Amino acid sequence: MRLLCCGDSNTYGFDPRSYLGGRYPAGARWVDILAGSLGCECLNLGENGLCIPRRDAPPLSGPGERLIIMLGGNDLLNEASAAECGRRMESFLSRRALAPGEALVVAPPPFTLGAWVPDTALVRESLLLAREYRAVCERLAQGFADAAPWGVGLCFDGVHFSEEGHRAFAIGIEKAVKAMFTDR
Repeated sequence: MRLLCCGDSNTYGFDPRSYLGGRYPAGARWVDILAGSLGCECLNLGENGLCIPRRDAPPLSGPGERLIIMLGGNDLLNEASAAECGRRMESFLSRRALAPGEALVVAPPPFTLGAWVPDTALVRESLLLAREYRAVCERLAQGFADAAPWGVGLCFDGVHFSEEGHRAFAIGIEKAVKAMFTDR
């Protein structure tokens, strides 16, 4: 199996302690941890600042390829509502030629108050994202995972995963990937 991991800075592995856009070391990023634990290729297509409609998902080009998508945080930070994120995700997925169950959409962990999240309204909106994505995935027959209960630690900004958060996310996503894709 080959996993194409499409996401924003948390997929990329952005280290918010870096002033120049640096990344955590490869062994500390969830995509690399997942690849090691599953023993498969996980292509990191994370990009700092990526919002849902900015580009199409990479095409699946071979048998055994699956798509993991975790987007929406930047949309929320740019004043989109959770409902709007749901509409954007549905449009994004609908443009793909995906068979049922080829994609796993992940609702990112909810924001916490921090340097990038100054008020509780944004935290509340981030909590609604899972409900929106779950409904989209049910309509489009794709997989869904909610990262909220995985214990993903966030950094001082209230948005980006800490190194420990990447490890917690990797454990949670591994379970979701196994449940979603290993019987195929």
